[in-house]
Amino acid sequence: MYQARTFLSRSFATLLNHPLRVCIVGSGPAGFYTAERTLKAHQEAQVDIIDRLPTPFGLVRSGVAPDHPETKIVINQFSRVAQHERCSFFGNVSLGSSISLSELRELYHVVVLAYGAESDRVLGIPGEDLFGIHSAREFVWWYNAHPDCKNLNPDLKSTDTAVILGQGNVALDVARILLRPIEELATTDIASHALNALEESSIRKVYLVGRRGPVQAACTAKELRELLGIKNLFVNIKEADLVKTPADEEEMKNSRIQRRVYELLSKAAASASSQSSSGQRELHFVFFHKPDCFLESEKSSGHVSGVHFERTVLKAVGPGKQVAVGTGEFEDIDCGMVLKSIGYKSVPVNGLPFDHCRGVVPNVKGRVLSDDSGVPTQIENGLYVCGWLKRGPTGIIATNLYCAEETVASILEDLENGTLSSEDSLPKPGREGLLHLLDSKNVTPIQYSGWEKIDSLEKRLGGLSNKLREKLTSWEELLKAATT
Repeated sequence: MYQARTFLSRSFATLLNHPLRVCIVGSGPAGFYTAERTLKAHQEAQVDIIDRLPTPFGLVRSGVAPDHPETKIVINQFSRVAQHERCSFFGNVSLGSSISLSELRELYHVVVLAYGAESDRVLGIPGEDLFGIHSAREFVWWYNAHPDCKNLNPDLKSTDTAVILGQGNVALDVARILLRPIEELATTDIASHALNALEESSIRKVYLVGRRGPVQAACTAKELRELLGIKNLFVNIKEADLVKTPADEEEMKNSRIQRRVYELLSKAAASASSQSSSGQRELHFVFFHKPDCFLESEKSSGHVSGVHFERTVLKAVGPGKQVAVGTGEFEDIDCGMVLKSIGYKSVPVNGLPFDHCRGVVPNVKGRVLSDDSGVPTQIENGLYVCGWLKRGPTGIIATNLYCAEETVASILEDLENGTLSSEDSLPKPGREGLLHLLDSKNVTPIQYSGWEKIDSLEKRLGGLSNKLREKLTSWEELLKAATT
């Protein structure tokens, strides 16, 4: 599809004395795929990957559910990239505080921003700041031992009911972690603080709530099948919600994934009709509901006690596309915990053009566009973007491979046509300049050898309790392990 794998520019041979210096910000899948493709396509490129965390791999480490170890196997591929003789990893380096974007651009010919989305979309409805309401991202980071969320401390004891807003794969992951038998999580790499909290959890009912219908559920069949397959779980789906419209039929006709998800939900609804929920944990799929406001507890001031929903119907807005609109009818669902799985949001840094409405950097095939009064105008030479920052928080891990190939192809084309060059300008200091600048700012970068120390310690600690690994959960622990 793209030329990144085979592109061999005749100008590369002249770069022997002035190697192409490339810095990639972010060590998740987008960052590592970009590094891998750059190293393969350009035999003289020197690639540095920086990340604000002392640990590499981004959401593969902190986003993939602990009971999905097979998904994390891609770490082996990324490790080989980090150990390449022309590649270096520097953790504990934060863009914006440790080093500015303008400083990076002075040090490197190419800067690729691939730091993803580390914030959350908000609903903007009353009561959103009540205690007991968290973003799904925070909850996922909490059980995956992300050091920023070690102290999240979600209250799993004082309520038996949780409401999850959203029906995508992240929402299903969160529901599965809340409902799965604790013995099935005990041998994974789940954070010990999360395992202990889940072991004492009082939550027995989980509501997965979506604005639209089962045909539009944003999850994949694989994730849904795994959630529905939890043992001793009562699944409740209203038969009335499964009635399809002609527009639904058209959507399913054009999407095998949507068709398969609908079939699984229909089968689960039919099976549930003959079951009793007595003594079982419960999973309720609620469709055609959008949150109107959060309800505050009368007994515990400042704490959420439920969600006030408006019922919705679908309205066609174009071929194969339907949106949810309110009906003016309302319903409450009582709960003591709410997890919002309504989307991630990227965060801009100084000097970076940013589309706040879409939450992405304006770009053309990965080339960053300068922003003049809100209107993208011309290409920012040497500045590129990849991953969620480029396209929005969509897709799976492998989606980043194709995204990276497109961005790297743009870099190579710019080298070939002369808009990006290393031999016609002064040599860039690259890695040496980065380390010198960080040292002058008293920033201690964690190199890949430091991560290997963390990795070795976590695996050793995990072996003591029959786990895959026991993740270190605080900045202090991680930095100490990496530097001793």
